[in-house]
Formats: sequence, C-alpha cells, structure tokens
Amino acid sequence: MPVHLSAPNPADLFPVAGVRLGIAEAGVRKANRKDLTVVLLDEGASVSGVFTQNRFCAAPVQICRDHLGLGLGIRAMLINTGNANAGTGDDGLMRARSTCIALARHLNIAPEQILPFSTGVIMEPLPTDRIEAGLTAALADAQENHWARAAEAIMTTDTVPKAFSAQVQLGGATVSITGISKGAGMIRPNMATMLGFMATDANIDQALMAQLAKDLADASFNRVTIDGDTSTNDSFVVIASNKAAHAPITSFDSEDGRALKAAMLSVAQKLAQAIVRDGEGATKFITIRVEGGQTGEECRKVAYAIAHSPLVKTAFFASDPNLGRILAAVGYAGIDDLDQTLIDLYLDDVHVAVKGGRNPAYREEDGQRVMKQSEITVRVVLGRGAVADTVWTCDLSHDYVTINADYRS
Repeated sequence: MPVHLSAPNPADLFPVAGVRLGIAEAGVRKANRKDLTVVLLDEGASVSGVFTQNRFCAAPVQICRDHLGLGLGIRAMLINTGNANAGTGDDGLMRARSTCIALARHLNIAPEQILPFSTGVIMEPLPTDRIEAGLTAALADAQENHWARAAEAIMTTDTVPKAFSAQVQLGGATVSITGISKGAGMIRPNMATMLGFMATDANIDQALMAQLAKDLADASFNRVTIDGDTSTNDSFVVIASNKAAHAPITSFDSEDGRALKAAMLSVAQKLAQAIVRDGEGATKFITIRVEGGQTGEECRKVAYAIAHSPLVKTAFFASDPNLGRILAAVGYAGIDDLDQTLIDLYLDDVHVAVKGGRNPAYREEDGQRVMKQSEITVRVVLGRGAVADTVWTCDLSHDYVTINADYRS
C-alpha cells in the first residue's frame, strides 16, 4: 500500500483551458485496461520538457527532443503504457514516428507538432497497429476534465493514480495548474521511470519555458529516488496554454512570476513525492535533509549515498535503529576532505550523533520509536558551511523484489 497517498478525487482537479485529454483501451500489453492517452493543445500553447540523462534513451525521448527543437508549436501528446519502446533501435524510432503520423492525420497537423511518450517493458516492439487503432476512441473521449482518467491511464506498476491541482491569482485572474505523474520503480533522479505532465492556463513567454521546466524538475522530480536506477524513458513536460486573462509572464523575477512558479513547484513536488510514496513495496516515506555543506552538490552526494544504501533502506523497513549505516553512507559519499568530527545526525527530533560520535543522551528506544513511523526525517549536519539540500526516498522491502521479479509475467 502507498504511504499516505490516495487516488485523486476528479472533482479536486482543475480543468486547464486549452488542454483536453482523451483515454482509450488499446490493448498495448493487456486487454481491458486504460493504456492510451492523447493530450490535445489549442494553438498557441507554450511547451517545454526535460528528459532522462540515460544515454540508452528510448525512441520517444529522442523524438520528443527533436520535435521540441524544431519550434513548430506542439499541438498534441500521445502516451502509451505497457511498452517502453526502448532498446528497439531504428525500428523503434520508425514505430514511434508512425504513431505521430497517424495522430497528425486525425488532427490535420504536422507529425512534428506531436510529442510521443511510452512507458512499460523494455526491448519489445511497439504495437503500433493497436495504438493507431485506439486513436479514434481516445480522440472521441477528449475533454478538459479528464485529468484523473489520464492519471490512471499512464500507470504501470503504480498502485494509485497521481494527480494534483492548484490555483493562484495573477493580475486579478484565477490561474489553474494541474499535473499528473506515474512511477513506482526504476526511480532515480536525472530522471526516473517516470512520466510527468503539468499544464497551466497562465500566459508564459515560450522563451521562459525551457528554464522553467528545468527549474521545476530540479527541485522536485530530480530530488526523488527509490532504487537508484535511472530509466530510459523519463520525461517531464510543462505546458502553458496562454488562455488566462492576465498580462504575459516575461520574467519569473516579477511578483506574478514568483507566485506562479511557486504554485507550479508545489504541484511538481507533490507529484514527485507521490512517486516515492507509491514506491514498489514501500512502507515508509523518508525525507533526507543534509545541512551545513559547502555546496549543494556535496549535500546531494551525501543525501543520495544514504538514500541508495540497501543497508540503510532495509534497516528502515525493519524499524531497526542500526544508525551506524547512515554514518557509513555519509563517509563514502565522496567528500574527500570531510571531517567526521563535525558531523551531527538526527532522526526527527532525536539527536543520534554529536561531533561524529554517539550522543551520550541518545537511547536506542528513541531511535526505534522514530524508525517505526511511516514518515521519517533524517537530518545530517556536516559542519562545513551554510548550504542545505533535500532528497525524498523510501525503504526497501521484500515486496520490491517480488514486484520486480514478476513484472514481465
């Protein structure tokens, strides 16, 4: 079961003017499940995205990068689950392009105005015939209020759909923001086996979109990890339909720009954290905050060393306060001049280690009390500077192995 995460109430998700979503059952891998989504954008929308840093990236990732680079204006997105179309070579590229061509014919637009996305099993041919056959039903289903249905349709090993909304006042106008994401395993920043889509009706200059997508991802999806595996298909796309009745945002240094970015980041972080809460086999949601660093990079090194340690993660699953495992991870994080005599460690309100050694006041029953919680904060103070950073992760349970051993069956 996910950690303090439930399926979204469709009534809580705000429609975004200029964005319609349609869902169909195409039988991409399994029958009788929602597995095909089209997202239709009115002309004039601003769009950008960030994608996996895995050099073995999937065919749709390559095509998305190409299509965004052409600057023709994105008018639609096509998303399938059940098949990642990764590790498929030239044939995979041809199949992804053919689905773009098929949708373009329906919409009377250029194929290059479509972004394709796939998630699922790697190294299997994309069943383009099923996807193309499902387009008619998906298009007929397209409505502005289908965000919850789309969140369900992009799931793979997720146990619940993930969707959040927010509204903000800009120049007297109410601006809506809604996003969906999927992911539960092969999750590691840069990015993960995750798809994230966020739309707003705000007016945002296209020239700002690339940096906006990067900034949002860096503070949300690039701060989560479940198992340390960077996927082949990670994609996070940000859409501004430019329909809201306020002056265009030309800088995020303005009052309206800051307010909009903060609201969008709040949604992005909820979407990212939902992936960790629904991590394969997860029973605990863990915040790892590293303070007192000289740079953000060294804080993240330490945070990820803790978050990726199988020994640490299994200790959390067992509620075992074997906290030397955390200190060991700090030590091998890769900070060559780290002074262990300056390090403090906390579990929530419990001060575990002082100046690199066990706090004389620490009692193991206090550590175990925290370890038994479903939400835990690990705080490491390096004593090197004033910089801090945060990563979100989960524990590692027996079910993680079971889920991944059985995934293709």
